[in-house]
Amino acid sequence: MYKLLIKPILFCFSPERAHHITFSFIKFLFFIPGISYIFRLIYTVKDKKLERTVFGITFPNPVGLAAGFDKDAKIVDEFSSLGFGFIEIGTVTPVPQSGNEKPRLFRLPEDEAVINRMGFNNGGMKEVAARLRKRKSKILIGGNIGKNKVTPNEEALNDYIKAFNELFDCVDYFVVNVSSPNTPGLRALQEKGPLTEILKSLQDVNQKKAAPKPILLKIAPDLTNEQLDDIVEIITETKLSGIIATNTTISRDGLRTEVERVEEIGMGGLSGRPLTVRSTEVIRYLVKKSNNTIPIIGVGGIHSPKDALEKLEAGAVLVQLYTGFIYEGPGLVGAINKAILKKKF
Repeated sequence: MYKLLIKPILFCFSPERAHHITFSFIKFLFFIPGISYIFRLIYTVKDKKLERTVFGITFPNPVGLAAGFDKDAKIVDEFSSLGFGFIEIGTVTPVPQSGNEKPRLFRLPEDEAVINRMGFNNGGMKEVAARLRKRKSKILIGGNIGKNKVTPNEEALNDYIKAFNELFDCVDYFVVNVSSPNTPGLRALQEKGPLTEILKSLQDVNQKKAAPKPILLKIAPDLTNEQLDDIVEIITETKLSGIIATNTTISRDGLRTEVERVEEIGMGGLSGRPLTVRSTEVIRYLVKKSNNTIPIIGVGGIHSPKDALEKLEAGAVLVQLYTGFIYEGPGLVGAINKAILKKKF
């Protein structure tokens, strides 16, 4: 139904407009009594064999929604009925920000991809925290945090600590985002020195809490092997709980979309099918380099059960959907979980 009816209608609108329409429609739909039950019946695959205990958390299934889709935690209750094992909200910044100028979200249908330069548009940590405190579902929530655009890199640590403290009681795990290409200078924080400082300081704050939360690092797919080696060393040194591999890419290699169209779109992070192979390569490399001691959540180009299984076979313990969810619809979540059961992962 999604690919035959809903998707063609949504693709008649600009991507960002379609996103807002989707949210409004879902909100309206779930006001109807019994709808959440019907959706759970259709999309949720329940089986003890799907459970995964990772960094101290038991996930009901290993398929999650990646950060960026529900930045402000507006429909986590509704999405909990679509079969996800967990939902990652954000990226959340301390102060609300509108993000980059529009248009800033673009589809590449020929490549089943998306280019975005949203720029961490979100309502800020206080608004998101307030919304999470009012949620009704018990679905596991990851909090993806970042710095504000106007915050210089030298003061970035303060932003991460502020967001961490504000969301601490509202999420089950944290993700430090220093890998988005859409905030000027942000990726410079992936360098060994500044990254180590941020992660060590966050861990210091975390360990002073009564019950510390898992902290993960989200990395770019554009890192070299030498940089990935540094990431493994930093994660080990700071005792972080895991890695999310990967964020969007700044590469435009191998696209089917006309060069003129790609150039017209300009800057932004590319996600979707073009990222499938590279994100899996990064997962495989990290697993080998760390001797499989660092839990990895695999994300990037998952458009089918086969794509998800490849990431799990490469060593990922959990997977996340974003662009594949846009192109394939909610049925993809259940299809992946059924494939995992069949494969006996």
